[in-house]
Amino acid sequence: MDEERAASPTPADPELHVPFELVEPAELSSPLVFSSPHSGDIYPASFLASSRLDIANLRRSEDAHVHELFALAPAIGAPLLKALFPRAFLDVNREPYELDPRMFEDALPEFANTRSLRVAAGLGTIPRVVADAREIYSGRLRVAEALHRIESLHKPYHAALRGLMERARRKFGVALLVDCHSMPSSVAKESATGRGDKRKPDFVLGDRFGASCSGDVVEAIEARLRQWGYHVQRNRPYAGGYITEHYGRPGAGWHAVQIEISRNLYMNEADLRRSVDFDLLASRLGEIVRLLTQIVGPREQRAAAE
Repeated sequence: MDEERAASPTPADPELHVPFELVEPAELSSPLVFSSPHSGDIYPASFLASSRLDIANLRRSEDAHVHELFALAPAIGAPLLKALFPRAFLDVNREPYELDPRMFEDALPEFANTRSLRVAAGLGTIPRVVADAREIYSGRLRVAEALHRIESLHKPYHAALRGLMERARRKFGVALLVDCHSMPSSVAKESATGRGDKRKPDFVLGDRFGASCSGDVVEAIEARLRQWGYHVQRNRPYAGGYITEHYGRPGAGWHAVQIEISRNLYMNEADLRRSVDFDLLASRLGEIVRLLTQIVGPREQRAAAE
């Protein structure tokens, strides 16, 4: 497997002159593409200095270790793209310019989307708060700083992701993006089961309510997870963000599904250390990768050839 770290032409901070890591398979044999946009853990010194929060609190927004859970993907023939910058610094699962005017000293450009629900919640492209709604910054930012982060981090990440999807579509007639995330066990909404009890989900599968991905793909993932005894929900509370919406175009042969994993399945949520259950979960997710490669590749390639 080849591992590539792509240098940014205009780094936002010295620590992030390489904005992402791409692990390529030795042989591209799967139409799957894996993205881990929120597991980055390089926190620039200038960012930490501008924050009212310490790094432990900033990391509450981080999908720690998620890229490692899917580390088997390249061995099975699919690339794995991982952001190295943290979500609290810049969120690539947002439109390029979802920006909150309350965060800035000067006026935002007219093309900025200042009215999305995500901006209102403080979770735009440049987040205002971490996952528990605590304010990140001790003062206001300059708009130029936000635009610089977008140019040097957001755009290169999506250029790489788009290239991987286009390559898979050309080679296999179809591309399936698996967008990999984790969720705090404490905030996942409860769901009533057929037995009348209430359980919080272990996994939430997001396909934009059927708009971003073939139903066969989501059903296959859900069925296998349920075989292992996991509680699975679809689209609630997470239907998929900008990545799932933007890359999920089944009519064009691009499918996208978001997988949210409850963090208590694989780590200690207090100190972010991997738990004894990590290896079992990673092995099972490797089985999911194999399953999807078997389902998506042969079927869609036959359809494309007809």
